[in-house]
Amino acid sequence: MAPRRTVLTLAGAAVLAAAVGVSLPTPPDAAANVRPQKVVVFGIDGLVFSKVAPLNTPTLDGLVAAGRFSETWLPANPMAPTFSGPGWSTIATGVWPDKHKVLSNNWGSTTNLAQYPDFLTRMERTNSAKSTFAIANWPPLTTTAVGPPIFTDEIDTKISVSGSLPVAEADTEIVTKASAHFKNVGPDASFVYFHAVDTAGHNCGTEQACYRTAIEQTDANLGKVINSIKSRANYANEDWTYIVTTDHGHVPTGGHGGSSIEERRSFVLEVGPGIPNGTTKIAKNVDIARTVLEIQGVPISGSWGLDGRRLGAPATDTFDTLLGSLKPRVDETGIPSTVLGWTQTPPTGWRIDNSRMGTGGMTEWRGWSFTTDEFWNRAQRDQWRENNVRARGVFAVADSDEWSDKTTSGLFDSTLVSRDYDVAGKPYVLVIFKSHYRKEGLETATMTVSFDGGPEKEIVRYTGDVIAKHEQYNVTVPAGASKMVVRWRLSNGDNDFYWAIDDPWVWRP
Repeated sequence: MAPRRTVLTLAGAAVLAAAVGVSLPTPPDAAANVRPQKVVVFGIDGLVFSKVAPLNTPTLDGLVAAGRFSETWLPANPMAPTFSGPGWSTIATGVWPDKHKVLSNNWGSTTNLAQYPDFLTRMERTNSAKSTFAIANWPPLTTTAVGPPIFTDEIDTKISVSGSLPVAEADTEIVTKASAHFKNVGPDASFVYFHAVDTAGHNCGTEQACYRTAIEQTDANLGKVINSIKSRANYANEDWTYIVTTDHGHVPTGGHGGSSIEERRSFVLEVGPGIPNGTTKIAKNVDIARTVLEIQGVPISGSWGLDGRRLGAPATDTFDTLLGSLKPRVDETGIPSTVLGWTQTPPTGWRIDNSRMGTGGMTEWRGWSFTTDEFWNRAQRDQWRENNVRARGVFAVADSDEWSDKTTSGLFDSTLVSRDYDVAGKPYVLVIFKSHYRKEGLETATMTVSFDGGPEKEIVRYTGDVIAKHEQYNVTVPAGASKMVVRWRLSNGDNDFYWAIDDPWVWRP
């Protein structure tokens, strides 16, 4: 039998590509080409943004008031430690460490940076007429100090400020040289790096005066660079977008590399034409590269394997409709009561079948629950929950390990049941979701489908770990079937780890 061909409309192809993490060429936007589009990514190393509010930081305060802010979360070991190398590589390349393979601050030749280059290099390779610029004083960003640089030599102008200078002097030199380049050249896309905040974090921790002073000085430096842009002769005829981010956080006493919430903290702040002010909880650091490329009208190829999407893209995940209904902890007393992060009330049309579920256990995890990265990871560190990176916003979790932290009777056995999907007249459908599973012991994870209330058909059974993957399964639709339901079941669990899924949907040709 000849293989089945799938014919997609342009709209259908775009929806499918977005869901499975594949990118399609960006259509030309005539309106966006009327005015020159400029974008600058400002990297402030080691900035814990929660420390900014009480300080004298008029530049950051103004950007927050004018733009869109999202707290974001980084992976941890074994995917990658919370070091600068993995952090900046993720931001620059738009893929997670399991792809770019920068897993330390001294990576040698054992990376995939050639396969996943930085966003400025992608611009140059796509359209060399675009003007690109990068400046930094942390050598691995722009030099071959520890291996291939994160930002390559294909960039039009790349300035490496001496890493041996005291960071305050180095940041001042960055301000001077970047300001002159912005005023005189006005590159289309840029990366500008500041180091002093991270150095202060290491020297005195995030609770001391030297850290606060470094934030305030960096804010002033950021303001000087932005003012140089505003002083451009043609500034009134250009559209400038600013994106501010960081590569990692710090523990209060200083330092990073581990899996704590403080070390995994990052943020994305975006300010520019058409960007509404406010906050969101679904952005990711991998979104930055994709956003720069789309602002610049770069055709996005699916072969690039980018993990991000454009910042501010409308949410299509049904689980994210639960953001406003998340509750504070009940039995998880180690989680601050101010952190809202779980519910067992599913989205409209969905249900949780706990008819075979054991009794007792932790309330938050008694069967499938809907939760967030922060809440779930505060419940338990260092069991790879931190590496559920391809989920965003609210996702579903069946966690027999956490459920068993309180006296139980019986086993964990819970099924998440989807809404009805209309499959009438379809020869097949694709069941698509993000999956993060760790197996320990005798628990079983299965996905099944059923048609028109009939028996379940097993589509997949996990026999080992499945870490942060896009899953896609082709399901044949029986002749005459009209409705399909999908079930995700974690059974026979007895203190035996977890299964998390996100962004589930069914593509129907």
